Amino acid sequence: MSWTVYIALCRDGSFYTGITTDPERRLAEHNSGSGGAYTRSKNPVVIVYKEPAANRSEAQQRGRAIKRLRRPQK
Repeated sequence: MSWTVYIALCRDGSFYTGITTDPERRLAEHNSGSGGAYTRSKNPVVIVYKEPAANRSEAQQRGRAIKRLRRPQK
C-alpha cells in the first residue's frame, strides 16, 4: 500500500494537509462533505500538491512538517 501526503486548497483560500492511500477518493470525500470536519464547510476543495511516502509513519511525519510551514512556504 502506498501513502500520499497532500495539500488541498479550500474554497475560502485556506490549506488542508492530509494523508491517504487514494487521493482521488479522498478528494471526492472532501467535496461530498464526508471527508473531514475542517473541509466540510469549505468545499469545494482542490488538491494542489501530492507527495508519495514509503509508509504511513513517513506520511504522518511529513504531514506534520508541512502543517508547521507558514502559508508562503506551502
